[in-house]
Amino acid sequence: MPEPDQRLFFLLQRAAHQLRTASDRRLLATAGITTAQLGALFAVRDEPGITQQGLAHTLGLRESAVTGLVGRLTAAGLVVKRAHPREHRAVVLELTDDGAAALDAAQPEVERFNAEARALLGEDEFTRTAAAMRALAYWESP
Repeated sequence: MPEPDQRLFFLLQRAAHQLRTASDRRLLATAGITTAQLGALFAVRDEPGITQQGLAHTLGLRESAVTGLVGRLTAAGLVVKRAHPREHRAVVLELTDDGAAALDAAQPEVERFNAEARALLGEDEFTRTAAAMRALAYWESP
């Protein structure tokens, strides 16, 4: 019997793709948003007045990628840009009522997704996996 695949980077990439594809399909059907948009909406909701630069940092994306993401969110009426109170070239992002409604619509699907992952992995392994993913998400490789 062959050894289980130990190529962690490959497995993480494959798992991320599989999860994002399934999550996008489900979120689009229930809330009309993608996984990336969901993450951005959570960040805007959780940190009122976040800047695009702050959003890029929170999401671990380049500012150029966040510019496009924010453009799509504003075009969809899910967030609005307001002038930054102290920095004339910066804008702050605020969740609209439609953005809050999209988060509300997505919440049952997020809970269902987590329940399915818990059933697949078991509660202890789910907790360990979540902790490992948090550690890897904020790991600073030398």
